[in-house]
Amino acid sequence: MLRDHKPLNFLFWIITGIFSFLFIYLLVKLFPVYDAVFSFLWHLLLPFLISVLIAYLLYPVIQKMHKHGLPKSMAILLIYLLFFGGAGYLGYRIYPLVIEQISDLQEQLPQLIEMYREFIYRLYEYTSFLPETVHDRMDGLISEAETYIENLLTDLVRSFTKIFDMIIVITVIPVLVFYFLKDFDSIKKYVKNWIPGKYHTRTRLLCQSIDEGLGSYIRGQLIVCLFVAGASFTLFKLLDIPYTLLLSITMGLTNIIPYFGPIIGAIPAIAITAPVSGKLVLIVLAGIFAIQVIDGNLLSPYIVGRSINIHPIAIIFVLLLGGQLNGVIGMILAVPVLAVVNVIMSNVISVRTKN
Repeated sequence: MLRDHKPLNFLFWIITGIFSFLFIYLLVKLFPVYDAVFSFLWHLLLPFLISVLIAYLLYPVIQKMHKHGLPKSMAILLIYLLFFGGAGYLGYRIYPLVIEQISDLQEQLPQLIEMYREFIYRLYEYTSFLPETVHDRMDGLISEAETYIENLLTDLVRSFTKIFDMIIVITVIPVLVFYFLKDFDSIKKYVKNWIPGKYHTRTRLLCQSIDEGLGSYIRGQLIVCLFVAGASFTLFKLLDIPYTLLLSITMGLTNIIPYFGPIIGAIPAIAITAPVSGKLVLIVLAGIFAIQVIDGNLLSPYIVGRSINIHPIAIIFVLLLGGQLNGVIGMILAVPVLAVVNVIMSNVISVRTKN
């Protein structure tokens, strides 16, 4: 009816826009109220979300092993032991080193800040023609950066050393993953019973589309990030750069973020090497650039592929939005969430077109 009456159609969208704006405004204003609720739910559901992700990544491997004649129970047990055995060993070897390097960096931070202050003071001599307000602003930026980095390192140490939380993660997640893998088919049947019969085919096709795009993207990105972290570790170790492990892990994790990830990951390495030597900074930049060239031209096209067929403008937009909402974590999650939304919207549009 609204299509036949353009004024009513226009009024409908105006009212919808006003109510949407009011809803968003109320969400922003009431954020302190429900922030505690979301924080509680996040900490409660986080082990389940991590377990679902691990099971989702491991299950296709189990299926392939089962197709090649290995009993499913044996395949689950083998992959389970290999994954958590390997993860446990890496955690046992890497975790103490990461804590040690973060703590050492926290102790050495005043000396690093002092080096940058000396650099800024030398810069003042070359920029004496600039207004005094510019120099004051530069001092303010250094102080803000010092405070931010100190708080960040303190939070990292605290989060890594929360014994109770670590015990929960170490004990609960392996158990949950085992049951998710073991009862994967039963869970699918249980979920299917809650979906009306006429939507079974449509839901199955939708889940397949999401799995084809998102699953290959996540698995491919994990492999690429392991390569970037390993190559960065080798580069930093050869150059004898301090905090090698911490910097290479940062390079690997941030590489998940398209476009901005390599830049974000390179900043800590440049910040650490800048006080040492300008020549060393150039060598580090050249090495990081070479790693990214190998990643962008050889690894990603074959391992990740074009599993997410989304325009770069949309990806950049959601990356900026994710960064505003939740920093680096928001940027990491932005593209997978966009991929799922894109598949769902494409499916909905396709169904409507057919109808």
